[in-house]
This record gives sequence, C-alpha cells and structure tokens, in this order.
Amino acid sequence: MAAPGPAPLLPAEAEALVQALRGTELRDTGGQGWLQQHECVEKLNMHAILSASAGQEQLLTELLVSYGKIPVLIGELISVEIWKHKIFPVLCRLEDFKPRSTFPIYVVLRHEASIINLLETVFFYKEICESAGDSILDLIDYCHRKLTLLAARSANGQIVTPVELRPEDLPSPSSMQELQQQAETMEFEISLKALSVLRFITDQVESLPLSALTRILNTHNLPCLLVELVEHCPWSCRQAGKLKKFENGTWHVVPPEDQVKMTKLDGQVWLALLNLLLSPECQRKYHFNGFNKSQLLKLRAFLTDVLIDQLPNLVEMQRFLSHLAVTEPAPPKKDLILEQVPVIRGHILKNNAGKWEAITKHQVKHIFSPTEEELKLQAHRWAQTYSLDMMEALAPDKPRCRVCGVEATKRCSRCRNEWYCTRVYVFAGPWAASPPLPGQQLLLEGWIPGLSTAGKG
Repeated sequence: MAAPGPAPLLPAEAEALVQALRGTELRDTGGQGWLQQHECVEKLNMHAILSASAGQEQLLTELLVSYGKIPVLIGELISVEIWKHKIFPVLCRLEDFKPRSTFPIYVVLRHEASIINLLETVFFYKEICESAGDSILDLIDYCHRKLTLLAARSANGQIVTPVELRPEDLPSPSSMQELQQQAETMEFEISLKALSVLRFITDQVESLPLSALTRILNTHNLPCLLVELVEHCPWSCRQAGKLKKFENGTWHVVPPEDQVKMTKLDGQVWLALLNLLLSPECQRKYHFNGFNKSQLLKLRAFLTDVLIDQLPNLVEMQRFLSHLAVTEPAPPKKDLILEQVPVIRGHILKNNAGKWEAITKHQVKHIFSPTEEELKLQAHRWAQTYSLDMMEALAPDKPRCRVCGVEATKRCSRCRNEWYCTRVYVFAGPWAASPPLPGQQLLLEGWIPGLSTAGKG
C-alpha cells in the first residue's frame, strides 16, 4: 500500500507564514532576511498546490485577503523581475566573480517563478483579485510584459526547449553560463503562468476598476496580443517532423490522434478572449479601428468545428466575429476621469536608478560569496524547504516502475531513486545480486523483514 503523501500545512502554520510575508528592498535580495521571505513563499506555494489538489485552498485564500498580502506578493514579484533584468546581467559579466556555488543566485531567479505560481493558484477567486487593490494595475503591466516577450520570441522562431549543456563546454559544473540557460527556460515557464493569471483577471472584468479595464483594452491592447498568441502558439513546435507541446513543465511529443486536442494553455487564451470581447463593458470601451478589427478577424480561421466541440462557448465568439466583419462598431465612449497608473515598478526603478553596479558589487561581496560554513547552513535550510517527499508530491508525473514502466508506489530505500510497482521486481533491480536477508535494511518501502516475496505482488 502506498504511503500517504505530505499533507498541507496546518491552519495555524499557514496563518503564521502569511503574516510573516513582508516587502524587501532590492539591495537586500538574496540576503538572510530575504531568504526567510523566500522560504515563506515556497512553503505557501507548495501548500497552495497541495490544498488545491484536495479542494481545500479556501483557507489560504481567506488568509491572504484578511491580512492584505496580495499587494505584498505583487510588489515582490516585480522587485525580483527588476533584479533579474538589471542585476543578474551585470553578475554574469563579472569576469572575476567565480562563486563556490551558483545555487544562491538560482534561488533568487526561482523566487519569481514561485510567486507567479502562487498567484496563479489563488487568483481563481474573485476576492483575491479584488484584494489586490491598485496593485492590480502593476500585475496587469507585468503580465503584458511577459506575454509580449513570449509572442515576440515565438514570431521570430525562438522556441525555448531544454538544451543539454555538456560539462566540457562549461568553465565549472555550476557555471554562470548554465545558470543563464536555466534562467531562460524559467522565463518561458513564468510567461505561461502570467498568461493564466491574466485570464483569471479577465474573469472578473465586470468588477475590475475602470483604470484596469482601460489598461487592458487601450493602453496595452491585450485582445490583439492574445490573437498573436493564438496565431504563433509559443507552447507548440515541430522538431524532426514531430509535433511537440509544452504541458506540465515539459515538452511532450503529441501523437497524431491528439494533435487537434486543445491544451490547457490554448484554453486560457481563448477564455481570456471570450471574457474581453463578449463583455458589454469591454465592447463599449474598446476601439474597433481598422487595425484592431483586422487582427481580431484572424481568429475566424482558427474557430474550427473540432475546436468549438471542445469549448462550446466559442460559438458566441464565432457569432460576434461574423457580426464584426459586416459592421462598423461605434467609437469607444470616452469618460472624463482621472486615470490611475501603476506605481510599484516605477518606484523601484526610481529609487535605484544609477545604482545597479553598486548594488551588484554589494551583493557579490555580502550575499553571493558565502563561506563554506555559510553554504552548509544554507544547504540545510534549503533541504528542509525542498524536501524530497514534497517535491515528488508536487511533480505532475507519477513515478514509473524501473522494470515494467507502470505507475509505481514503492521506492528503493537504499538508493532512494528507483521505483517499483511490486516487491517481486526488486530482484530485477540494481540490488538483484544480493537480495536482502531477514533483519537487514529494508530494500523497498513497506518490505516486511523475514517475509518471503515468492509469489507475492
């Protein structure tokens, strides 16, 4: 019988972690205080995923709303994004910077992915979107930047696929070059998470502040950007004549019978378009000029019967586009208002303008050049945060039996790497030459010492 997986945090633990969330200064990124914040975010992120899979995420949602922590998370998200674009490139250019380990830098890069993943999990709820307050404008701008980069790279044929770096090509096993490759791959996955967050924001289009709607429709023209994503489909590519699609964190070869099947990412784009184009308020505010109209009408070529069968709501989209093709919508009504603008990113950039190299040198000296003892202490803390059992519980794919390939529930307790579906198969495993004797260390989790495995499954 499979051992139970790790449980979500207790309510008191989750509340303590939410209360501990604080904003940090860009200069302190990667420092001890910042690492404590990162641990809080990581634990809440894991808790959110486990809770969502069990249908119990309502408690975390209530805590984040009650303590007003969504604006804090958005502020931290934008801060680490700026660090990645302003500080990380300078770090990579430093010829005399040879860190013992690049993992402390990797943790900073991962921080952005952890926050956007947490936001993706909780933004499904209307109260989360509303609790963002004015910071929703900053989040909309953030999503726009990510999707613009995603669309531009796809239009230029720059598809991010895993690249194997050979050790002999690198200055050291944990080099800055390898870290740059990891950062590029992570950026692609972050952009896909931003797409999901944006779609959840559009779900609440009727209750969004007027400034947020104006920003979505007119400032950034997100409907046309979403059309580009439909057109170029960055999460799909062809390699060696085979169609590959990106799902659950990896690229998969798609069998011919599934090539017309809509993926989750395809669905996110279409649902966001439905929310924006069929809302009466959006239709009233959006400018259907010649360019916008021609871009939107491109969608008709993709609205096939097969696609509509998978998402029946697209029938309404099809009708709307048919009507748009033969009419000239009225110009948008201009409301005389004082429009709010996002402030978080501008504030961080203004406070640190001209200080990027100084901040980099400070972080190299005090943060990213730890002693061996400090590395050991950090490694111990990271091991507690990223436990093996927790990582396996969060993995999208279940482990497979080393012998027959079916889903496995028993792991070898010697190497902790190989999995088996039955105790019998242990004798076909790496320890086949010396099967365990009664009383020796368990070879498989759940093995009963002294019990013969002959004929047992």
